[in-house]
This record gives sequence, structure tokens and C-alpha cells, in this order.
Amino acid sequence: MQVVIIGNGIAGVTTALSLRKRRRDWGITLISGESDVFFSRTALMYVFMGQMRLKDTQPYEPHVWREKRIERVRGWVTHIDVGERRVRLDDGRAIAWDRLVVATGSTPNRFGWPGETLGGVQGLYTLQDLETLERAAADARRAVVVGGGLIGVELAEMLHGRRLPVTLLARESAYWNNALPAEEAALVTSVVRAAGIDLRLSTGLAFIEGDARGRAATAVDTTGARHDAQIVGLTAGVRPNLSAVVGSGLATGRGIRVDRTLHTGVDDVWACGDCAEIVEPGAPPDAPGRVEQLWYTGRMQGEVCAANVAGEQVAYDRGIWFNSARFFDLDWHTYGHVPAALDPPDAALRQAVWVDAPRRRLVRIVARDGAVVGVNSLGLRQRQAVWTRWIAEGRSARDVAARLDDAVFEPEFTGRLDPRAAAALKEQLA
Repeated sequence: MQVVIIGNGIAGVTTALSLRKRRRDWGITLISGESDVFFSRTALMYVFMGQMRLKDTQPYEPHVWREKRIERVRGWVTHIDVGERRVRLDDGRAIAWDRLVVATGSTPNRFGWPGETLGGVQGLYTLQDLETLERAAADARRAVVVGGGLIGVELAEMLHGRRLPVTLLARESAYWNNALPAEEAALVTSVVRAAGIDLRLSTGLAFIEGDARGRAATAVDTTGARHDAQIVGLTAGVRPNLSAVVGSGLATGRGIRVDRTLHTGVDDVWACGDCAEIVEPGAPPDAPGRVEQLWYTGRMQGEVCAANVAGEQVAYDRGIWFNSARFFDLDWHTYGHVPAALDPPDAALRQAVWVDAPRRRLVRIVARDGAVVGVNSLGLRQRQAVWTRWIAEGRSARDVAARLDDAVFEPEFTGRLDPRAAAALKEQLA
């Protein structure tokens, strides 16, 4: 049995390693045009900032692939032929498969901005992006970053760390307030500006002008303001990378449409990770599915995918949602259901928020029928196991508010919560 996996990110690699545990005698081939090695994509910023080496971002030693007998092929897949059961690479090679897993990840959004193909204009997603950014930063004087999300603030911090003045353009009225409630967005906005970033809100990119060498020279925003910029970072989100499946016959919407076993509906073909669009049972054929583009969901989907490729019947269940990030020196954690805004209002939800702006701390508890369903935390690292247990058990929101210190991670370093926070949250939830 020959299994081919397209993509060696977290979803593809997890599929390969999990499958090898189940099937010792099968052939497993990982194909990637990006890199010969598997690395932590979320750690690329620390490589650029000099805090890590690229080899420090690799979770597995090189000998693992030899010992696990996982063949690695370097090349970009340009076509999937489901009839002949072959994938074709950009150099003309064809690789046969009995079972196929597509784990091609994401690709940065581009919106056809004039000048977006100039030198020095790029996203931050692949290893190649990191390499071009290194070259561009060597002689750049200023940078503009476009996009008000997590990748945008990371890229701004990276360039700021190289002592490059950075202007950050965000369409939102407060940083990332399409995902964060108002109080959280306001606190993040203040932290980004306090760090020295020229954050321009309620504006976006209009076009980019180049110099005589065909490289970026000026970014013009939608207010007409002109910004000197030899680097223009385009970080306006990502979308599933579907380039390999064009013309394959696999059903696509936002991503490759799969059921909860991550099967595509085509015999012996599965998809997982950022490129997969999970469609719930009984949904109409044109109903949008769910795309989950996080490291931990990619890992979980890889484990489920491996089980099903091996012949088991396992349904993917993400469990309680969580995410975390760092805005310069401000930690953000979220667990469960925390809406950015309620439109239309949900009368069944109660929210309580406590903000300590001088110390850059915030806690928000969201409850339904008195039971906690979600939490946001800024400035205090949280214990995932504690919060997921509280939410799963349907703990009383008032009880949780009184026990917040139980969930604080490393209180000896980050400190404990102000006792007034619990009292304020309990009062709001009364």
C-alpha cells in the first residue's frame, strides 16, 4: 500500500507519523516544495529576530524520517490525477498512490493592489518568505505592514526589532476588533502604539509605487497619505491553498470539502489541515463548511486522517476552541465561545469584563444560563486544562470568577489577579 501525502506542515507530518504507528509495512511519501524539513511555522518570527535558529524550530531530528521509513520528496505538486492515481510535480515527475492525503495548507490573500508584484512586497507564511524578508531588510529604511490581524502585528514586531520604523495599516477602528471585543481591542491597540508602531486605523492600502529598479518605494493608503517603504508586508489573512487540486475533480468551496472523517468523497482521497473545509452531516451541497487554520487543529486533523486512511472510522471533533497569541509583550488567551460582538444580540449570553489598563490586564467571562462558556484573558497566561475542564463541566460563572487564580499559569512570574477583579466579575454576573 502506497500512501502519498502532499504537504509537510503540521497536518501532513502528523498524518505520516500517526499512520506509521498503525501500518508498519505501508509505503509513506511526504511531498513538499517548500522545505526538506518539517519546522514550526509559528516560530519563523523568532528566527528573523535572532532568538532562534531554523534548526531550533524543527520538532524532529533528521534521523526520525529514516527510522520511520517515511520518504521525503522535494517538489511542488501541480496536478492530481484521480483516475490514474498519480500526482504530477513541477519538474515532470509522476508519483503513484493507492491512498492520497492533501495537506497543502494556506496561502496569503492578495487583492490585486497595484504594485503588489514589486520587489520588497510580500507576505509572511513560507520559509521562502522569511528568506526574501531577510534580503529586503538588509538595506530597507522603512516598512509598511497591511492587515490588522495576528500575522500583521507579528511582522510589525519583527521589523521593529530590526530597528526599522513601521507603519501598520488596519481597516478596523481598533486593532483586530473584528475578532476581539471592544475592551480587548482597545487594550491591544494601546500596546501596539506604545511599542513604537505607527498604527493607522480605519485605513487600508490603495497602491504601491516602485523605483527605477522595480522595487517598492512608496505605499499610498486609502486616505491618500504616502509612506516611504522599501518593505511592504501584505498580511491581510490567508486562504486554503487549492493550487494542487485545480482540475482534479475534488469538490472545493473555500477549501477542499470533506466530511467529519476528512474524506473528500473521492475514493481513497482525504484532506486535512488548513486546506480542508469540514462540511457537517446533512448539510446542503452548497452549504459553507468550517475551515480551521490553527496549529493544534492541524495536528488533531492529522491524527484523525491517519486513522481513517488506515481503515478505521474516526470522526473529527475539535473539542473546546482555544487560541493564544502575543502582541509585543502582551499575552492573549481565549477558550470557548467569546463573540467579538453580538449582532443580533443574544439575550441568553451574559458577559462580565474587568480591565486594569495601567497593568495591561483584562479578564472577560462569558456565560449562558449561568454556566461559563468562554473566557478571554490579556496580560495573564492561563492554564488550558483548567479552563477547558471548567467549560466542559458547565461550571457556574460566579464560581469560576471566584477561583480565577486557579487558572493562572506561572503566577510567580506573571503575578496573581487583583482580588478586586473577582468581586467585580461576580457582581456583573449576578
